[in-house]
Amino acid sequence: MSVDGTGGRVAAATRTADDAEALPRLETTDVPDPATDAGPDGDDPTGPTRPRHPLRRVLISLAAIALVLALLVGGGLWFLADRWAGNIDRVSDVFASLDQAARPAAATPAQSAPQDPVTFLLVGSDTRDEVAAGEDPDGRSDAIMIARFAADRTHAQLISIPRDSWVDIPGHGRNKINASYAFGGPSLLIQTVEQLTQVRIDHYVAIDFAGLIQVTDDLGGVDVVVAETTENGPFTFPAGPNHLDGEQVRWYLAQRYGLPGGDFDRVKRQQQYLRAMFAKLFSSDTFTDPAKLDAAMLAVTSAVTIDDTLGNGDLVSLVYSMRGVRPDNIQFFTAPVLGTGMEGPASVVYLDNVTGERMWSYLRSDSLASNGAEFSKEALPDVPR
Repeated sequence: MSVDGTGGRVAAATRTADDAEALPRLETTDVPDPATDAGPDGDDPTGPTRPRHPLRRVLISLAAIALVLALLVGGGLWFLADRWAGNIDRVSDVFASLDQAARPAAATPAQSAPQDPVTFLLVGSDTRDEVAAGEDPDGRSDAIMIARFAADRTHAQLISIPRDSWVDIPGHGRNKINASYAFGGPSLLIQTVEQLTQVRIDHYVAIDFAGLIQVTDDLGGVDVVVAETTENGPFTFPAGPNHLDGEQVRWYLAQRYGLPGGDFDRVKRQQQYLRAMFAKLFSSDTFTDPAKLDAAMLAVTSAVTIDDTLGNGDLVSLVYSMRGVRPDNIQFFTAPVLGTGMEGPASVVYLDNVTGERMWSYLRSDSLASNGAEFSKEALPDVPR
């Protein structure tokens, strides 16, 4: 979601007639014309000329303009909070059971930073993906991502953690990281990620990829570039540029078998889709079409669930503070990996703790944006497979 200076006008353009009835109205008053009207004391305009005060007239005009702008901005923020932020479901008590004293410290931005960085844990699910025998399709997290919005509010990083990463889960020994969600829901997953990275999670967001893909159709499709021709389900994705509608995106994101990197390539496709969707959402075509923007934002907000520590007003304020973030300033990474192996009958991913610690340390100091070049191997390529 993004809010910029046009937010109030977009909101006003999409209100219904009933909504308009509830808005305060500006009554217009004729301004006396010194050439035709009597003065303030009922003087005859043909009488002696009174001194004029052009500065006062300018100040009155500026005050009127300021009032109009205030109503537009205030109405726009109210509209966003009620229609878009109010469309988001909340999950309660995500952080209540965590031992606050044992949690990592908050990120330490530069002293000149205007605000504190904000870190989200994003968890995505895709019920179309293949489900292994004995696995609960509703009790796992298919995509795990740390999203950091930097203190300068112009840069952001999104780091995917492979769902098969072999990690220590508090109270459950070592297992795949997505098992922590099945064992203890969002709270245990947050605790596991914080223990792994020593990065404090501020908020939790669950993404229904199936619902989010509706945004693709609302935006008129998205463009991705495919490195090698692949097939999944009823669709073929030829090498080169592909313009995908919602149903094609479903199959494009679900594929992992048949890709050289398996789940690693699937993670990159997830990031590639998010990058393409952000670019389309931020495009001038979307922001100049109130109906398209409204439909897209309703689809986005209906596909996400946020922890209840972030109220509607807080969410709108946070989004407004991030109005300077643009798709070109969002960096995508995958947590550093050593390789894959077997733990019993399960295929797992072994994380590179040395390189990973360097990445997490930059995140803790809110400096990954300026040090991202060190992780070119882990960065999203321009053309993923």
